[in-house]
Amino acid sequence: MNWNVYIKSYQSYLKIERGLSKNTIDNYTLDIERLCLFLENNSSAVSPINIGEETIQQFIYSVSKEVNPRSQARIISGLKSFFSYLIFEDYRSNNPMELIETPKIGRKLPDTLSVKEIDALISAIDLSSNEGERNRAMLETLYGSGLRVSELVTLKISDLFFKEGFIKITGKGNKQRFVPIANSTQKYINFYKDNVRIHLNIKKGFEDTLFLNRRGAQLSRAMLFTIIKDLAIKTALNKNISPHTLRHSFATHLLENGADLRSIQLMLGHESITTTEIYVHLDRKFLAQVINSFHPRK
Repeated sequence: MNWNVYIKSYQSYLKIERGLSKNTIDNYTLDIERLCLFLENNSSAVSPINIGEETIQQFIYSVSKEVNPRSQARIISGLKSFFSYLIFEDYRSNNPMELIETPKIGRKLPDTLSVKEIDALISAIDLSSNEGERNRAMLETLYGSGLRVSELVTLKISDLFFKEGFIKITGKGNKQRFVPIANSTQKYINFYKDNVRIHLNIKKGFEDTLFLNRRGAQLSRAMLFTIIKDLAIKTALNKNISPHTLRHSFATHLLENGADLRSIQLMLGHESITTTEIYVHLDRKFLAQVINSFHPRK
């Protein structure tokens, strides 16, 4: 079997057995395809079954000259996963990545916006257009519930439980969680749904998708990035922001106002609380408040 056969088998494993999203599977695949391109450029016909550590080291060395340490670490992690799968399926008996060291990288703190900056972004939306009402509802939902961009664009009308004050989110690995949604956000969603979306010519298969483009289909992730980038330019916001920035801001502002990490973890859908702990580093005042509030010698 050639590389493509093994890659397709690996993709099926990631989708069916691990339940990973298409975006995650695509990223894993890109790492392997990058290795394949390296082998092709070096006229190497080695297969995934007999490729050795020395060849892998040469590939990693070439990658290190092209990408930053963070990207390099991601590629190494992706390849380790692929060869671990081959061992799991008894195609190989050893992992050629076993002795490959991952470059040390500092923990990157996420960018956040102040409440004032978020208000300015939303205020800059042109509400005279139908897309403006949709965009306001989307940004309010992103910031109000801390959703990932993929979670927002796939949100269904049937996922809205406004009477109970929650929305049902399908996150990474198809794991579902219920996230509280404020009355103000419900108001913006209902206005868009009842006054704008209802007039769209909705394409088959998207009848239950909440946020639609002007052609009546699901919005792309790229479109949401563009909307937010354009608003940042419009408000002269001198920060490199994305939809994820609103998610980070959601968590940071909750923490600043006294929410506990466990609650934030559940709302964000983080599997491990160590992922949520990064927000502690964004607000050092929080640590002082913990000592002053809870230590017996305060």
